[in-house]
Amino acid sequence: MARTGNENVVDQVRRTLQGEPRIALARHPIAISFADGALTLEGEVADIAAKKLALEKAAALPPVSGIVDRLHVAPSAPMGDKALRDAVHDALLQEPALANCALSERVKGAWRRLRVPIEAAGEIRVEVSSGVVTLNGAVPGHSHKRLAGVLCWWVPGTRDVINGLAVDPAEPDNDAEITDAVRLVLEKDPFVNAGQIQVGTHDCVVTLRGMVPTPTEREMAEFDAWFVFGVDKVLNELAVGS
Repeated sequence: MARTGNENVVDQVRRTLQGEPRIALARHPIAISFADGALTLEGEVADIAAKKLALEKAAALPPVSGIVDRLHVAPSAPMGDKALRDAVHDALLQEPALANCALSERVKGAWRRLRVPIEAAGEIRVEVSSGVVTLNGAVPGHSHKRLAGVLCWWVPGTRDVINGLAVDPAEPDNDAEITDAVRLVLEKDPFVNAGQIQVGTHDCVVTLRGMVPTPTEREMAEFDAWFVFGVDKVLNELAVGS
């Protein structure tokens, strides 16, 4: 039986993903389907780098005009939704940069207010379902939006973060905003010496340069960059040494 055009596209995508070692398709299978120009990827991948690389490589293929992202990341520590929701709202409440944002969470279909600042600058609404954290509402700047998303990714039980936060008042987003957010996240990470790391961004591709003392810190800095909303790829040029 002759193969259809859709089947050929699926085969092409699968071969492309198999060529990327970090996706590790043999260990982390991804279900792939294609119809009307839209490609759907579904499955559980090893980490945020594998997820974003799979999306970036699949979207670059000419037949694909849209991506339906149903990829989740294997959690480093399994957590129930209640424990995950509690950890997420604790992280958001404790972040000084978000202190002026009102915070609400959805529990059993009802919204519960966690913080109402006297002079609120934005609001973050949190929902958690099956390990997926969804953020909605509005925040004052792109750095606030991106930092809120990374704080959710840092919770060990998080399988995905859907960052629907708007920026109000609206302001243009660009590579400089991404660079600023990556620097901010590196500075917030207590396990990374951000002062030794230079960050550059071009067309949503982040490059890290400098020197760190251990391979572990090198890897942690890279993942911090991957977690930032809008980052499509990370080039880790950090050297390890004293």
